[in-house]
Amino acid sequence: MTAAHDDARALFTDLTGREPDGLWSAPGRVNLIGEHTDYNDGFVLPFAIPQRTVAAVGLRDDDRGRVLVGSTFAEEPVEVDLDELDELFPTAPGAHPAVPEWAAYPLGVAWALRQAAAEGPFRGLDIAIASDVPVGAGLSSSAAIEGATASALNELWGTGLDATALARVGRRAENEAVGAPTGIMDQMASMLGQPDTAIFLDCRSLEAQPVPLGVAEAGLAILVIDTRVKHAHSTGGYRERRASCELGASLMGVPALRDVSIADLSRAEELMDDLTFRRVRHIVTENQRVLDTVRVLRERGARAIGDLLVASHTSMRDDFEISTVELDTAVDTALAAGALGARMTGGGFGGAAIALIEQDAVDAVSDAVTAAFAGSGFDAPHLFTVTPSAGPLRDA
Repeated sequence: MTAAHDDARALFTDLTGREPDGLWSAPGRVNLIGEHTDYNDGFVLPFAIPQRTVAAVGLRDDDRGRVLVGSTFAEEPVEVDLDELDELFPTAPGAHPAVPEWAAYPLGVAWALRQAAAEGPFRGLDIAIASDVPVGAGLSSSAAIEGATASALNELWGTGLDATALARVGRRAENEAVGAPTGIMDQMASMLGQPDTAIFLDCRSLEAQPVPLGVAEAGLAILVIDTRVKHAHSTGGYRERRASCELGASLMGVPALRDVSIADLSRAEELMDDLTFRRVRHIVTENQRVLDTVRVLRERGARAIGDLLVASHTSMRDDFEISTVELDTAVDTALAAGALGARMTGGGFGGAAIALIEQDAVDAVSDAVTAAFAGSGFDAPHLFTVTPSAGPLRDA
């Protein structure tokens, strides 16, 4: 058990005066490669991380059908009737939910799970949430909330949905309750996580293949560099990138950019303005980089993927324009200090970078990045290593 487990249990008791029926947790994720390809029906290669969100949940004894949610990140809980959720959601992309955004994640899961399940009964619930997944760092704290809540409600309500169906529930909550136009990568990575394994996900078919990483076996480590520059998927930059991708697919006459190959880029350049073309070029080349990374991992191992990580960051910086000066500093400094590869990870506009480094170089690379941030006048970064970890668990 972690501090987050203790905090969730304590908050539940403070809110309700009783013990929860159980503690459920789900992980955040790092995306090794494949950024913004998910909502373009493309390919991604994420893995679950040890940092987790914990939901302490208990069924109510009354018949009122109400749900109360509290979080260690919020001063006041939120309580609504389950039947009110149909009126609160869906929320248009970019619109503010009718409840505080933090509460829209678990409440959105309750709403979407009721919609997805064949039948009830759906008894009232109390939910208390705590987490050690850094918020706003591009490590999918939102999917961790959704995964922990969905796992708990799936068991307590007896809805019997499998991991992929629960990932769909989480994505619907994020899209239609929170109003963030994200793809399904984060939810699938959290729900399907396995130790020492990345998830090679086809975001069109939702076919998922485990890909052994062998990072520790190769004497390597994955360092997360959280710049502490907060980002939010419900803000305009993310929506604008998605709109550009939809425009590009339309101009190419295909359902999604998944259907555009590198060989098609010369035709795309003729059809599009420069901005739209560069957005499209990132998606098309990033999809290929995911496929190449999976192949290289299987054939040559983790030591051989560094150049692909660097190329991914360059594409996100120059073509998709979602990096920041802090992320660029993190990547450039890590590479100069000996990293085999580095890239920003997550939706961009802040958040975290990752660096693939020698195990015995963790302190040296961390010190170099910290010094570079101090020298540039940035806030001190939060640095920690991650290992691919398990998906949702009932912990108590």
